Amino acid sequence: MTKASDGTSMFDYDARPFTPQVVLVGERASSVGYTIRDFLSRNGVPYEWVDLDDAERVGVLVSPADTHPGQLPLCVLPSGIRLAPATVENVAAGLGMVSAPSLSEYDLTIVGAGPAGLAAAVYAASEGLRTIAIEAVAPGGQAGTTSTIENYLGFPQGVSGSELATRATAQARRFGAEIILARRTVDVSRDGPGYVARLSDGTTVRSLAMLLASGVDWRRLEIPGINDLLGSGVYYGAGPSEAVTSTGCRVAVIGGGNSAGQAVIRFSRYATNVTLLVRGGSLEASMSQYLVSQVNTLSNVEVRTNTEVVDLESDERLRALIVSSGPDSALSRLPVEALFICIGGVPRTEGAAHVGLTLDAAGYVRTGGDVSSSAGALDGWGMSRQPLPLETNLPGLFAAGDVRSGSIKRCAAAIGEGSMAVSLVHQRLAEVSGV
Repeated sequence: MTKASDGTSMFDYDARPFTPQVVLVGERASSVGYTIRDFLSRNGVPYEWVDLDDAERVGVLVSPADTHPGQLPLCVLPSGIRLAPATVENVAAGLGMVSAPSLSEYDLTIVGAGPAGLAAAVYAASEGLRTIAIEAVAPGGQAGTTSTIENYLGFPQGVSGSELATRATAQARRFGAEIILARRTVDVSRDGPGYVARLSDGTTVRSLAMLLASGVDWRRLEIPGINDLLGSGVYYGAGPSEAVTSTGCRVAVIGGGNSAGQAVIRFSRYATNVTLLVRGGSLEASMSQYLVSQVNTLSNVEVRTNTEVVDLESDERLRALIVSSGPDSALSRLPVEALFICIGGVPRTEGAAHVGLTLDAAGYVRTGGDVSSSAGALDGWGMSRQPLPLETNLPGLFAAGDVRSGSIKRCAAAIGEGSMAVSLVHQRLAEVSGV
């Protein structure tokens, strides 16, 4: 091996095959490895995964010393630079995906680059606002992991979530919006009439207005030992990086909503069989009819209603689920190699937890008239007017998409709210400037 000018190790490609893409080496039963694979897949970065059990391939790429558990997962960048152990942050930086904000202050900071955030970025930047969006993982949010959105206006054959996100991101950037990736918003504070967002790497972003479009996280399944299996057969959501690797496997999906239905359709293309486990009595109660129809026509898919997972069997990986079914709660064993959990969302508000937002009982952000009717929500408002639609109890801080209380959990609705928020931001900016 040779040394790069910054001291990091580089492979000698005279002795090893040329790899024009990212190469990851590690144990598949690794939550960190899964997180990196998911990050690369969702950002459209091609990569090769080399499992540590593949002794021949591993031996070509690395020396035995490089396979020490403390050095895994190991990442080889196209430049030859080796990252050991690899993390999402250092992989993103090594690929040139991490950039600093170019301005000292913006008109609008958007927290989250899902459908609502991307729509806001497109409209705000196209109208001349200095706009920056902050995204922890990849543009598109949960919608970006959807294999096909079939009920989105103007796409009669459907459109994949990743394609929609890629196009929207390119459109926003073409208009001049900045999109910051691979860093979380860890804190939001007031700064005169505006706000400051502090990111996970210590970067701060100042703006006169802010839009919280951070979406939701997957609701966690409360089963003993399940967290130890994350990345080792248990996954939240239906990460695109795991679809092909389920080839020939037995897969289970938990959930009764559209996300679960889309996951079942995706995995049915690769897995030997897919079992959809639904707590409710029918799919029709919570899933769009077009998805119900598709799921019911798949020959390798079984739907079990009135069913819950109560326990797991595992060694180093997930091996089986213990499920409770029917009115008598009869227990049965379901052998599987992978479990994908799509059981609804929990609002992602932790980055703005200390700024004083008014939330509803479920933790979603109250806006507009919902703020005005909430007892005590406007005690520190200090304005003669009432909150604008989509405006929180803090002047100039708006919320849109799934994180907002009362929102319709659909991609098109989030896009509508994101675009609507921009007109309200204009009103706030005019108010701040005295125009």
